[in-house]
Amino acid sequence: MKTVKRIDPRRPFIIAASGLRRITLGDERVADGAAQTSHAALRSAHADAPKPRRAYEAGTRTLLVATHSDRGALDEHARQAVAAAAIVADAKTEVVLLVFGELTDDAAALGADKVVELPSLARPVFAPDQALAALRECVAAFSPAHVLLPDNATGDGDVGRRYAAQANASIATHVVEIDAAHVACYAGAGRSLASRAWPDVILLDPETVSSKLPFIGAGERIALPQTSQEAAASAAPARYRDGGTTQLDAAQVALEEADFIISAGNGVTDIAAFEALARVLGAAVGASRVAVDNGHFTRDKQVGATGKTVNASVYIAFGISGAVQHLQGIKDCRHVIAVNLDASAPIAKRANLTVIADAQPAMAALTSVVNEAKQAHHAPVAAATGANVREDVTA
Repeated sequence: MKTVKRIDPRRPFIIAASGLRRITLGDERVADGAAQTSHAALRSAHADAPKPRRAYEAGTRTLLVATHSDRGALDEHARQAVAAAAIVADAKTEVVLLVFGELTDDAAALGADKVVELPSLARPVFAPDQALAALRECVAAFSPAHVLLPDNATGDGDVGRRYAAQANASIATHVVEIDAAHVACYAGAGRSLASRAWPDVILLDPETVSSKLPFIGAGERIALPQTSQEAAASAAPARYRDGGTTQLDAAQVALEEADFIISAGNGVTDIAAFEALARVLGAAVGASRVAVDNGHFTRDKQVGATGKTVNASVYIAFGISGAVQHLQGIKDCRHVIAVNLDASAPIAKRANLTVIADAQPAMAALTSVVNEAKQAHHAPVAAATGANVREDVTA
């Protein structure tokens, strides 16, 4: 019988530009110098080619994209809105991105040519009037031909509609198709598609375009004039106030709404240690179907095609091999980290980072590191507070 030699999953590997691990091919028993040369060659072969920068004539025509950031990053819907503007922009059009909050993402990779950040309007601050005033000031500063926003329920859609109403501007909402000549949305309860020429304000539905661009923008970060910033900040809400936010226990958050999830699979034997880690991290708890069937978790914690589909920013899988159904459930997660003894497990192909280790010692080590970091963070605060108290008493 003919046998096929299995590729050793623990062979030398490199991390490609996409962030995924690629096993290096060729002779395993090469000298160190030759191995380094081979690895460098493979790294350059697997790395994505540098993307060209989109050329445009500054100051001719502008498309303005406005959106909120979440802890310095744009979600996929917001990225698609920026990409839509960059795709339809011609050589005489620049793309300006207005961010309500900070932006730590690569603005050029998003397709933006200029970026304006307003950190004072970052979430979870509820300041729709200030955001609307900032958008109006940005429109006055750049005189864009059109304004694009993601049509979501977290503030951008509301700001876009209110701006169009105040400015008496034409608007298209729930746009599902866009090109340089027209936009389109569903009509007649989804039975037909209605299209029109570009209006002044365009609110894009998710998945209208892909956020992956074959080029990059200029990525120049600029600031609004000081007078414009002061005018935007001075807009005060008239009929409502920001009541602040309430910190919920991560265990009370539904998996579909959780932003940080850790999941346990068949490789997790110490359930108590796993739940303790979830409390320390402030993460919601998920599980694979096997772990649920074994009775370790309730059915509402199951992640996968037959359970919950999640879209967390961070998803850590402990001891989960990654069945097709489970991978379907985490397809929309932004960053996936897998902790598994088997480097060739299917979840390793989906993960952005794979830790080859047993789940139990990995959980213990992570719990210890997080506790130490929390103590180091709180110690200076406590010392400063104590110093202030002593000063007050002495005075």
